[in-house]
This record gives sequence, structure tokens and C-alpha cells, in this order.
Amino acid sequence: MIQEALQNDRRGFLRGAAGLGLMGLGGCATSAAPPPAPLAPAKPPFRPVPPLAALDARPGRIMNITVCLRPFRAAGPRLDAETVGDKLVVHNYGHGGSGWSLSWGSALEVVPKALSTGQRDLAVLGCGALGLTAALTAQRAGARVTIYAKERPPEVRSSRATGVWSPDSRIAKADAIGPTFGPLWERMSRASFRTYASYLGLPGAPVEWIDRYMVAEGPPGRRSDPIGFAHLGGRVADLTPPVERLPPESYPFAAPVVRRTSLPMFNVTELSRVLMAEFLMSGGRIETMEFRTPADLARLKQKVVINCTGYGARALWRDETVVPVRGQIAWLIPQPEVNYGLIYDNVSMLGRRDGVVIQQTGSDEAWGYDDANETPDRAEAEAAVAAIARAYRAPA
Repeated sequence: MIQEALQNDRRGFLRGAAGLGLMGLGGCATSAAPPPAPLAPAKPPFRPVPPLAALDARPGRIMNITVCLRPFRAAGPRLDAETVGDKLVVHNYGHGGSGWSLSWGSALEVVPKALSTGQRDLAVLGCGALGLTAALTAQRAGARVTIYAKERPPEVRSSRATGVWSPDSRIAKADAIGPTFGPLWERMSRASFRTYASYLGLPGAPVEWIDRYMVAEGPPGRRSDPIGFAHLGGRVADLTPPVERLPPESYPFAAPVVRRTSLPMFNVTELSRVLMAEFLMSGGRIETMEFRTPADLARLKQKVVINCTGYGARALWRDETVVPVRGQIAWLIPQPEVNYGLIYDNVSMLGRRDGVVIQQTGSDEAWGYDDANETPDRAEAEAAVAAIARAYRAPA
């Protein structure tokens, strides 16, 4: 019944992303990488390229540098339940770089397990993307919910996310998942997509669609993947527009091959604020509390707990299957006219309303893998900004 009531709030995204071959958005349903598709000839696009403002990509415009550790598990997110003392703990962590993208669909998997006992007073651990969406999903199903967390947005790790739709970004290893994982992932992806669609058009634009341009010196190929991540984007390729190659006279970039797709973007600052406000207005409570061991759950009055602690679950649950994947963002001063995304020379740029997000993605998919260093690297940030600056043609 819960699934029926809540499923009305979802759907799914991703087609052009399947052609990106970057940031976990590459595109087939199995681990075998097909040969690169022939480069389609450029032709006038059905939708002309709008005037694209050039990014003011100077190191002096860096206003912040943040580092996020994405919680990767080879087998995919942990969504099972276990008993700890007198508590039923339903786990909801380990989504790699797909936490925001899969959050609503993941909540639909775990909330029914939490409510299966008949308890309607629930605790949620963690106030990031997974915690907020699980708490709201439980509220919509009629539960009373208290979030317990050491930190709140903007201090949580998910506040440092890139903010682009990427439901299969470092979600699992292809050789560590079974036949049931693909359908589960697809169900979560489509559910999340449908729910995020309901946040389109709201004041502050917590969710919006943007164009993303892939700028290259030659035909695209699949990025090298030494880790062997599962690439599942092809399963939901019907949900976003296909990638199109653009004719050279239509864009301001200094490269012979430019492709375009459209995909959803999360303005994480505003989205977090909207979700927090919705949770609190629906009667939710947030208490500041830190948990160091599972035994600390005995302090809670609730008998059922949804554990959404992200990378923190590695220490709290002694879960060595959680591997950090480091990602650093250089935040440039917001430039409202830069309302698009760009990928060039292994660097990603996203023109969000809360800042221009620039991230080094590395020469292959192993970039940042098993690196738990959360110290910002100014040299890396400046190199990423300089790379994006080279993508633009010099003024005539």
C-alpha cells in the first residue's frame, strides 16, 4: 500500500547522459563496454544553441573549495534491516556518487521495511540527501519522524555534491552485483526522477533542467574504468534527450567536436532548504546527536531507525565495504548568465544558482577512488578552473 501511495510521486531521467561516458553516466546495462559508436555528422540542431555567456574562469573568482567523500560499496547501496538491541535498524547508505539522484527511490525501498513492524514513530539518522528524503517519504506514509544528526545542511557531505543527475555514478562494481540489482536500480532511478519533477518550477529553482555541452578534440570514446564500475544508464535512456553533435558555427567553444544533451540539475543549497522546510512544517523534529557505535542507539526512544549516515556509516557501523571516492569542487562566484554545463579536458563545470561548480574528474574512472583526504587542494582547484577557461574561443 505504501508503495502504491508513494509511487504516484515518481518517474525517471537519463538518455543523453548515457552517451556522456563521464561521471558515471556511461551507458549500457551490463559491464561489457561496447566499442565507441561512430561519430554522427554535425547538422543544424532542431533546437538552436542559445547565446552562451562565457564563464569568467579566473582563479581569483574562487570563493570556496570543498571536498566530498562519496560512499561507494562494490555491491551497491545497503538497504537491508537488522536488529540492534531492541531496535530494528533499516540501512540506507552506500550510494556512491548517486546519493541525490537515487534518494527518493531509495526511500521507497527502505520506508516500507521500517513501517512493516506497525511502528509509526520513526528515527532517521543523518540529515543529508538520503536522510531528508527518507524522513519525508515516511511522513507522507503517515509516520512521525525525528531526524538525529551531528550536522545539518550546509555542513553535511551531500551539501558539497556536484548537483547533476547521475543515478549510476559509482553505484556498484559490475562483477559484484547479481541479476536483481539492475531492476532495483532502475526502479529507484525512475522513482526519484518522478519525484524530482514535482520540484520543477518552484521559487528558487531547487530543481531545473540545463543543457550540458561535451567539448572534445575528436570522436568520443568510453573512459577507461580500472575499477570496473557498473554502468546502468542505458536502462533509463528513454528519460532524457539523446546526445546531438553540433555544427562548429553554432557554439563558442574552441574544439572541433561539441555535443549537447539536457539533464536535470539540483541547486543543492535551495533544494536542501526546501526539503528541510517541508519536513519541519509537516511536524518533523531534528535533534543534534552524535553516534559513535551502534550501542548508542539505545538512547533513542524510537524502536525503528532508518540509518542514512552515508560515508559516516563506515566508522559507525565498522563497515569496511564502504570505500571513499574523493571529489573536490572549486566554487566560483555565481554568474547567473552561465546557465549551462560543460565538460572539457577531464573537468566538469556546472552553472548553478549558488555558484559555478568546477570539478576535476581525472583521466579515468578511478580518480579519487579510495582517497579519504578531505583537505582542499588549491592547486587542483586552480588547474581545473584553467582547463575550463581553455574551452572557450579567444575573442575575435
